[in-house]
Amino acid sequence: MTANLDSLELCGLEVACIIGDLPEERVREQSLIIDLTLTLDLRPAARSDALCDTVDYAGLSAEIRAALQQANCRMIERAAECVAAVALRDSRVKKVRVRVEKRERVEGLRAAAVVIERQESCL
Repeated sequence: MTANLDSLELCGLEVACIIGDLPEERVREQSLIIDLTLTLDLRPAARSDALCDTVDYAGLSAEIRAALQQANCRMIERAAECVAAVALRDSRVKKVRVRVEKRERVEGLRAAAVVIERQESCL
């Protein structure tokens, strides 16, 4: 029997952190915008209507923010991997899709973004 899997989406988490490879980027925080899609079974929470039966997205957001602020990533690719690793710490999460956006100062470019998908056994 295959478990039914659902999605919990966290949209637009803004995190101020050190990100970038240029010397001027290593000394000041910039904002990343993070979107996550967590794949898990949401039926227990739907039945109980209790936070303990699902992912506490306020807590997860705080964990992601702390991890990125400590990581001092150079590349948004690494930041995305960091976010995926944090999300997959919860054993209920079977898969995660992470989008990390960094607004650029390149003329004509609104932002650069990466999207990754990871499963519990991939990290």
